[in-house]
Amino acid sequence: MAKVLALVEARLRTALGEPDARASVTFLGTDRIEVLRFTGTEDGGDSRPVVRYATLGMSAQPMTDPTDVVADPVRGPRAELVLSVRAGLADTDKVLRPLAVLAASPQVEGLVVAPGASLDLGEPLWPGAPFTSVLVGEPGGLVPDLDEDLDELAPGMDPVRFLPLLPMTPNEAAWKRVHGAQALEERWLAAGTDLRDPLRAGVRLD
Repeated sequence: MAKVLALVEARLRTALGEPDARASVTFLGTDRIEVLRFTGTEDGGDSRPVVRYATLGMSAQPMTDPTDVVADPVRGPRAELVLSVRAGLADTDKVLRPLAVLAASPQVEGLVVAPGASLDLGEPLWPGAPFTSVLVGEPGGLVPDLDEDLDELAPGMDPVRFLPLLPMTPNEAAWKRVHGAQALEERWLAAGTDLRDPLRAGVRLD
């Protein structure tokens, strides 16, 4: 486990730079989850910096189907979560514990977190946030998958994927449940929605 997490942290540092803060959360019956904060990164030339929060610890164990009689300690998808928001517009540092809660959900609830899934907190992501849930995006963009180092890990281990989280308003989350993730993403794209804006309004869905 420690070796996997060391490689994951090295990949995050390579992609995002040095973290300027980190916090750890331990839930009853689970391994420790850390959340690293990376600040001062520019986003496509925009003048406002972007702060990124990445979990560390979710990938220590493979995600397994709760109906499996015996959990495989090696095989199974592994992932960490990455949230990107524009800095200085909201108190987004309070998202650290909610992110740890989401990262612990495979251990606590037996979830297999994958692109297109919705993760619902039931409360704002940070104080005053218009978002109570996130859409799990496709990996391989901001932080490349950790798969080229598999020869250093246990044989048969799946790649570690870094899954971006896209905050959703309650209306967007409800609409997504009916129409699907792709349809919601198309609405965002057509409207030119800035998904990194921590104060954005929900996209028009009628």
